[in-house]
Amino acid sequence: MEIRETHRDDYTISTNKDKLDVISIHKFLANETDWAKGIPINTVKTSIENSLNFGLYYKNKQIGFARVISDFSTIAYLGDVYLLKEYRGKGLSKWLINEIMEHPNLQGLRRWILLTDTAEWLYKKFGFSKLNNPDFYMEKHNRNIYIDN
Repeated sequence: MEIRETHRDDYTISTNKDKLDVISIHKFLANETDWAKGIPINTVKTSIENSLNFGLYYKNKQIGFARVISDFSTIAYLGDVYLLKEYRGKGLSKWLINEIMEHPNLQGLRRWILLTDTAEWLYKKFGFSKLNNPDFYMEKHNRNIYIDN
């Protein structure tokens, strides 16, 4: 897949996996999130290898991240979205989500999936909504997988 980069002042969004600071991504996910608390670094590495990743950088410092799991034809799951606190309020999250939604390999999909309990206002701007038929939704979820292992 072609590497894409966009720039805004001293900020860059890139899909280049080689630019990702896996250590900082792991640190944030393992320590600062509810959804991935305690996640092992090898799990983060494997998830990155098997996803379309979007790194957000200030100069060369990684300040944000998101990844998409997709078959690139019918469905995509948006996950692990974050922006460091000190960079919030500058429109960077909106720019990041816009770059994801506009990515050429993610066009024409029938369904996008997102699980979130934060920044609902942001995702609504891009067409995400609550489930119309939550009774149809099923999941198998081990909330303690990273804690138990």
